[in-house]
Amino acid sequence: MTANLVIVESPAKAKTIERYLGSGYTVLASYGHVRDLPENPGKGQLGVDVDGDFAPDYEIPADRRRQVSAIEKAGRGRTASSSRRTSTVKARRSPGTSRKPRTCPRNGRAA
Repeated sequence: MTANLVIVESPAKAKTIERYLGSGYTVLASYGHVRDLPENPGKGQLGVDVDGDFAPDYEIPADRRRQVSAIEKAGRGRTASSSRRTSTVKARRSPGTSRKPRTCPRNGRAA
């Protein structure tokens, strides 16, 4: 088992990134978002804890439980893990909030 786990949204990106990182990394795809606010939180509920600093009340949709279980299983016993947003999400960020791109610790390429 490799010590490092990287989670990305797309299976195609997972394969590509795994080739760049090499054998010291396992790259898994989440196949998109794996948690969401409740669809029908109930009467008087908002899906967030209003009294608790608006902490979200996330739930895992039934169609995503398989991916979450696979990610949890792969993450057991790992020393490090990383999760990155896709470039489409970064492109939607507000101007002036860009971050310096991360580089791969193995080969120095942009991650």
